[in-house]
Amino acid sequence: MFVDTQTETSMRSLANVRHEVFWLDDPTRPVARPPLQAHITADLCVVGGGFSGLWTSVLAKQQHPDWRVVLLEGDQVASGATGRNGGFCAASLTHGLANGMSRWPGEMPILLQLGRENLDAIEVFVADHGIDCEFVRSGDLAIATEAYQVADLIEHCEAGNALGLSLEFLDEESLKSRVDSPTYLAGLFDGAGTAMVNPARLAWGLARVATDLGVEIHEHSPVSTMSDKLAAVSVFTISGSVAASRVALATNAYPPLLRRISNYVVPVYDYVLMSEPLRGEQRALVGWDGREGLSDSGNQFHYYRITEEGRILWGGYDAIYHSGNGFGKEHEVDDASFQRLAAHFFQTFPQLAGLEFTHAWGGAIDTCSRFSAFWGNAHGGKTVYVTGYTGLGVGASRFGAQVMLDLLAGRETARTKLQMVRRKPKPFPPEPLRSIGIDWTTRALKSADRNFGRRNLWLRTLDRLGLGFDS
Repeated sequence: MFVDTQTETSMRSLANVRHEVFWLDDPTRPVARPPLQAHITADLCVVGGGFSGLWTSVLAKQQHPDWRVVLLEGDQVASGATGRNGGFCAASLTHGLANGMSRWPGEMPILLQLGRENLDAIEVFVADHGIDCEFVRSGDLAIATEAYQVADLIEHCEAGNALGLSLEFLDEESLKSRVDSPTYLAGLFDGAGTAMVNPARLAWGLARVATDLGVEIHEHSPVSTMSDKLAAVSVFTISGSVAASRVALATNAYPPLLRRISNYVVPVYDYVLMSEPLRGEQRALVGWDGREGLSDSGNQFHYYRITEEGRILWGGYDAIYHSGNGFGKEHEVDDASFQRLAAHFFQTFPQLAGLEFTHAWGGAIDTCSRFSAFWGNAHGGKTVYVTGYTGLGVGASRFGAQVMLDLLAGRETARTKLQMVRRKPKPFPPEPLRSIGIDWTTRALKSADRNFGRRNLWLRTLDRLGLGFDS
């Protein structure tokens, strides 16, 4: 059977791939902490050992050294989205400028300021605590690969700079001097708005700091139920429980412990490849000395970055929803998505033909209809939650944790005054309408990418309702 050269190249690149998460396949991964095996009390119980839960624990202990803070993780710290993402630690709290301007235009100056302060604080925290997570304030590049996308980048550049950002429009030659691909037409560089990190090592560093501060972390302690006991909330695991004055839920894409959250969040599966390290001559063919994070401008977009070791992480494009908010390990491997990603990689970087991928994995993104975090409470305010980051939680999770602690304390702050914090996104419809709507939207987005970005009637209707989707 005839196989064209590009298909053969992408198939060969996956010949030795392992279905493992690269970030977690690390000899420095900490040994799991013991599960909870007692009935205890606490001032604060945090459910979830990802970024939101870890930041909540650390910040709570810094603010209240006398509190007993207990963190419960169902698997191991960073085993969920925290250890599976691309490692883009962004200043944006609103899933990008355009999304924020479409929803909270009057609040964007303060949201941009809070976002910059948040990213600066993460950088300082990493340095002060000696966390070896390959943190580099590299900035990011938005890429135009179609002619119609160039004007959008120029418009975005003007809008961002009017709000005080320092964005730089790059023509084709300037862009290719940074990172070279025959598909590139123009780019938009934000030099201050994003850092690249090894997300698992950042999480493990946070867990270390939390433990040093006195936080009690129990892994392999999945929470089954919660019960309001008036003075406290009881949080139950298989072999123990925590009676806590305050509870912070940080489970994100995992099936929620509060049923109401499932109205607002759907788990959408995203897939990622990690390459072997580039040799010197391969690196010379692409450049990328600044280690910027990159993403293209399609509705179905790719995000990619290069590690300190010289590996290329390549993810995105497919965003797959499974009916009934389907969630589980059975969705973490999708060979068709991996093959599609490999093919697109070599379309972008044909000069790297022969490069192999060593790791391929998938994970769920906690997607809400406004693409950015939202908050809520239960049990008379003793329980709070944050979720809905939609793929940009590495940086924004620290801000999300701060808001949760504000809400638990009943504090009015610059954060809690925000309409972004006070209001929830529009809910998703129940099944089967949920699956039908997501399927229609996915098809419409693919059509828009094939037709110069033109959004059909279905997408324009969603835009008018404040439900404008990209992948």
